[in-house]
Amino acid sequence: MIGAVDIGGTKIAVGMVDDSGKVLSKLESPTDAHRGYSDGLERMIGMLRKTERDAGVEISGIGIGSTGMVYPFSGAFGDVDFLPGWRGNNPVKDLAQAFSVTVALENDADASALGEASWGAGKGKSRLIYVTVGTGIGGGIILDGQLYRGADMAHPEISHHVIDPSGPLCTCGFRGCWESLATGPAMVEWFKTNATADCRYPADLSAKQICQLAQQGDALARRAVEREAYYLGLGLANLINLFVPDVIVLGGSVMKSASLFLEGVRKIIRQGCRFVPFEKTELALASLGEDANLIGAARVWHHRFKDQVVRTT
Repeated sequence: MIGAVDIGGTKIAVGMVDDSGKVLSKLESPTDAHRGYSDGLERMIGMLRKTERDAGVEISGIGIGSTGMVYPFSGAFGDVDFLPGWRGNNPVKDLAQAFSVTVALENDADASALGEASWGAGKGKSRLIYVTVGTGIGGGIILDGQLYRGADMAHPEISHHVIDPSGPLCTCGFRGCWESLATGPAMVEWFKTNATADCRYPADLSAKQICQLAQQGDALARRAVEREAYYLGLGLANLINLFVPDVIVLGGSVMKSASLFLEGVRKIIRQGCRFVPFEKTELALASLGEDANLIGAARVWHHRFKDQVVRTT
């Protein structure tokens, strides 16, 4: 029975997850990062103990998926924008001490990739890329069943490869990164910029509402959807050209309207991937639902400890 911890900029979720990926109990708390790491750790411990009691089980390990830059093998937080003041603190060491069990940490997108590869839409596929599209773009890469890591065990930032060097300025310092062009906020920004003064759209229009307007036949919303499909397709085509995976699993809030984008995405992939067998790469929607992050966090523990033991015996 794995205690799963999902640390995000807005909330911390905790749950008990069994060996089949089923969440038996869960709790959430606002992250409130400004209250400091010690406060956040105390709440994590409290929620783990409560969900453990609620499920009537005993924790045998803890898996953590966290937003931002983390150091998986030291267990420490890196420089995470959403967690000011948490840098250098070590939840792996602290939770291991509190519960006397092994603990594993990964970036949350890598955790979701592991979850979908083992218990979700990528089950049975040895080469998988998970892409989440929402407020930002995140992703995890699994090759031959192993989580891909860069130099210094770094998590690859697929969202910051450049699609259009004349595009919007991105927080990373480049212009036209995938994240600056193909996210929910990018859709909203383009829509507002191109709406004429006589158009009566809500001032706080969201990407979800733009998709709803497109389904209702609104011309500007349809153009926004076509643009989203184009830029989403370019980024996915780049990933297929580079890795030729068995499957790309798509998740995140924007992909809840995937039916509006997928035809356009596939058109771009056909245009730009003719030197690789792109038709062998399946585009699948994430299947683990609202508990995906918790399930992925639990899978982090399995991948680090249980799976490695199986491979070496």
